Amino acid sequence: MFASLLRLKRARLLCPEVLLGAPEARSAGSSSLGPGCPCGPAAWRRSVTAAARDVATCAPLCAKVRASAHKRDLSEKKLTRHFVDHRRVKLQAGSGGKGASSFHSEPRKEWGGPDGGDGGDGGSILFRANKFVKSLAQLLPVYRGENGQSGGNKNCYGKNGVPTCISVPLGTVVKEHGEIVVDLAEHGQEYLAVFGGAGGKGNRFFLSNENRAPMTATPGAAGQERILQLELRTMAHAGLVGFPNAGKSSLLRAISNARPAVAAYPFTTLNPHVGIVNYGDHEQIAVADIPGLIRGAHLNRGLGISFLRHIERCPFLLYVLDLSAPEPWTQLEHLRYELDQYETGLSQRPRAIVANKMDLPEAREKVETLKSLVSERVIPVSALTGQNVEELILHLRELYDGYLCGEGKPSRW
Repeated sequence: MFASLLRLKRARLLCPEVLLGAPEARSAGSSSLGPGCPCGPAAWRRSVTAAARDVATCAPLCAKVRASAHKRDLSEKKLTRHFVDHRRVKLQAGSGGKGASSFHSEPRKEWGGPDGGDGGDGGSILFRANKFVKSLAQLLPVYRGENGQSGGNKNCYGKNGVPTCISVPLGTVVKEHGEIVVDLAEHGQEYLAVFGGAGGKGNRFFLSNENRAPMTATPGAAGQERILQLELRTMAHAGLVGFPNAGKSSLLRAISNARPAVAAYPFTTLNPHVGIVNYGDHEQIAVADIPGLIRGAHLNRGLGISFLRHIERCPFLLYVLDLSAPEPWTQLEHLRYELDQYETGLSQRPRAIVANKMDLPEAREKVETLKSLVSERVIPVSALTGQNVEELILHLRELYDGYLCGEGKPSRW
C-alpha cells in the first residue's frame, strides 16, 4: 500500500521539529529528555525519522475517485434511438465432424477390426419469438453455428454441435428474396432457419463381409447457409395515423401509460411507440403511435411509408386530425390515399376520426364542418387538457369488442 502511495505523489517526510513542537512532545522533551540522557532528542529524532521515512503526509491523494456502480435509466428519447425494426442477417450452420479411421489394438487380439467412430452433427440455428424482446437491435449481422466434433477410436462418436437460438420480438416476419417465409406472432414460436451438416462416417461404418478392414472415413457435411431479412411489425390493436405534429404522441400519453417524447416545438416521431389502455374489468388494448405521414409519402417523401408495416396487424385505426390546420378534413383524404398506396383496402378497416387540439378558439367551428363532411364518428378531444379523452377510451373499447365478435375483422386475416 505504501508503495502505491509513493507512486501517486512523492512522500513528504515527517519533521522531528514539528513533532517536538506539539505540547505533548515539548513536555516530554523538557521533563524526561535531558541533555545527558542517552535517549535524548537527537536519538529520538533519528528513530522518528527512520520510522516515518515511507509515510506520506500530503493531504489529498491523487487517486481517481470511482463512480457509482448504479447506472442512470435512459430517457424515452434515448431509448428510441436503439429501436431497430429491420435487420439483414447471414446464417451459417455448423459443419459436421469428420469420421475417424482407426483399428482396435489390444494384447492377444491381433485382428481387432475397425473401430473408428462417426463425427458429430453440426449445430443448427433457429429463431424463437420472445415477448420480452422489444427490438431487433441486439441481433448480429452474422451467426455461425457450432461445428460437430470429430469421431475417435474405440467407436467413440463425436459430440453434436449445440443449436444456436436467436430471440426476436413478437411480430417478427422472416423474409427471403422478398417473400415471407414465416411470421413469428406467438410467444415461444420457433423456426428452424438453417440445418447443421451431418457428421462424417468412420471406417467402422464401412465394415462388411467383403471388406473386413476398411480404411475409408468420410468428412462431415457443410452446414446450410442463408441470408434472411427480418422485419418487425408491431403487435397492437389500434394504430394512430396522422400528419406530423397532429398530437399523436401527446394523445398516446393521455390515454395510456406510454411516455413518448413530446415538446412545445414542432417535431415528428421517428420510431413507433406502443401504449396499453387499461380498463376496470382488467381488459387491455394496445395502441401504436407511428411516425407522421405527409403528402407524397408513397413516393418516398419525408420518412416514406415503410413504417406503415407496424399497423398492418391493427384491426382498427384512429385518424388523428390537427384542428390548427386551415382545412383539417383535407388531411383525412390524404391519409386514406397514402394508406391505400401501401396496401389496398387498408384505409377501409374499422376506424374512428379523432379531432385533436379542441382547446384552440377556432376548433369548434372546424369540428362542425368536419362532421358534416364525413360519415364516420368524429371524437373531438384535447390531448393537452384531457378534454373528452374518456369518450375516446370508451369508443376504443367498442371497436375492440366488435373485433373480438368478428364484426370488424380485417379481410387479410
